[in-house]
Amino acid sequence: MAIKRYYASKDNTITNAFEENLKTRATDANMGASDILEVFSIYGQASSASAEASRVLIKFDCTASTNSIQADRTAGTIPASGNVSFYLRLFNAPHGQTLPKSYTMDVSAVSGSWTEGTGLDMEAYKDKGSSNWVSSSDGNAWATTGGDYFTDASSSFTASFDDGTEDIELDITKLVEQWLDSAGNVLGSKEDEGVGIRISSTYETATRSYYTKKFFARGTEFFFKKPCIEARWNSSIKDNRGRFYYSSSLATPQENIQTIYLYNYFRGRLRNIPSVGTGSIYVNIYSGSSGVPTGDPITLVADGVHVNSSSPTFVTGGFVSKGIYSASFALTAAATPLEVVYDVWNNGAGTQYYTGSFEPIVLSPYSTAPSEEYFTTITNLRHSYRDNETARFRVYTRQKDWNPTIYTRAVATPEVQIVDSGSYEIYRVIDDLKVVPYGTGSDNHTIMSYDASGSYFDLDMSMLETGYSYGIKLSFYNEDVGAWVEQPEAFKFKVESRQNK
Repeated sequence: MAIKRYYASKDNTITNAFEENLKTRATDANMGASDILEVFSIYGQASSASAEASRVLIKFDCTASTNSIQADRTAGTIPASGNVSFYLRLFNAPHGQTLPKSYTMDVSAVSGSWTEGTGLDMEAYKDKGSSNWVSSSDGNAWATTGGDYFTDASSSFTASFDDGTEDIELDITKLVEQWLDSAGNVLGSKEDEGVGIRISSTYETATRSYYTKKFFARGTEFFFKKPCIEARWNSSIKDNRGRFYYSSSLATPQENIQTIYLYNYFRGRLRNIPSVGTGSIYVNIYSGSSGVPTGDPITLVADGVHVNSSSPTFVTGGFVSKGIYSASFALTAAATPLEVVYDVWNNGAGTQYYTGSFEPIVLSPYSTAPSEEYFTTITNLRHSYRDNETARFRVYTRQKDWNPTIYTRAVATPEVQIVDSGSYEIYRVIDDLKVVPYGTGSDNHTIMSYDASGSYFDLDMSMLETGYSYGIKLSFYNEDVGAWVEQPEAFKFKVESRQNK
């Protein structure tokens, strides 16, 4: 799983706009229970130089004891600082009023605590309470009317609105890491009080109006429009055990280094090897006969990182994530290449943990360009899933033009085609809404893993609204054309509430 969403715990719109009489400002108005958030600036409505503004406050319980980013990081669900990006996401709420264009908004960390309030009225501003334009909570005033905000570079961000209908999707990783105050965070720490969103000062104080931009609030009925912080990271595992190539002059030294993995499951759950923990693990490679390793370890290609010239029969592997370890190395073929080799995982001092095997391949060039057309299916797809589970989808891929001879058709099965770069997308069937779009940019958060059995990915079903059917689309990167090519197949399933099971 490489994407997880954390939803707002409170939000509010605060304003100093004039009430209907154009005499009294609604600085004590509260709109904390509204299903809409509103940002605007109005110039010259009450008088030739009058100025009014509306701002948004929104908070996410990033450091709460449960169901938070901090809790998930402690549990190992979210990677450590530096290996994950956090995006603030707010969604445009269409309306029939004037929509401003060509401006920016500032998103800044709030520097003090505040209450949400229970107000609803966003027209006449009849609902009073805190927080509002002058007060952060009952009996507590903002140091500066309109809210108190950090202004340093790590706490301030800018969102652009060219057409006016845009959503907010901002990388606020620096700020979230300060809220979490993770080890080694050179930016320091900040109390998790959320962010304020306002028209940038250049526009908020301009002699023209920017009225009005609306977003869906946390109370909206639209499941996929709720404000959230979206964690994205690349969790893909590229396990070459099922397609390990001998070192070749046809590839670069870096390409010749390939990786195999060990997965330590105990009663169906990944567990760290007690004597290894998150430290180093060692691997020896052997030839063998009768299905077991024999003789002395094979001498490997020294690269100074994984295999040292002083002990070239040892690969130094390491911790990947809970219960998962990897080892990377290059293997040179003998005059008569071995068909099977054996990997023995150990502590470097005689204690062995696991013995596996794989069948190295001699790399050969093609006389013609190979086919990049595939047939795909998800072998373990179920009709429905519960909204409280994380499902692993197994993707089987083969060459589309696989054509065994008449002599082998009765007994042969097509080989699994390992695709190095594959990605997935999740959409809602009824309206084709992309609820998890392809994430093949800088974060690569929808890149699929693969092992000897083929590709796979994990999906947190809590991100999907119950009672609906969803589809999975797959894309593979075609290096010949330099583009991602979407596959024709679609795979559908339904998400149901856990109470219905």
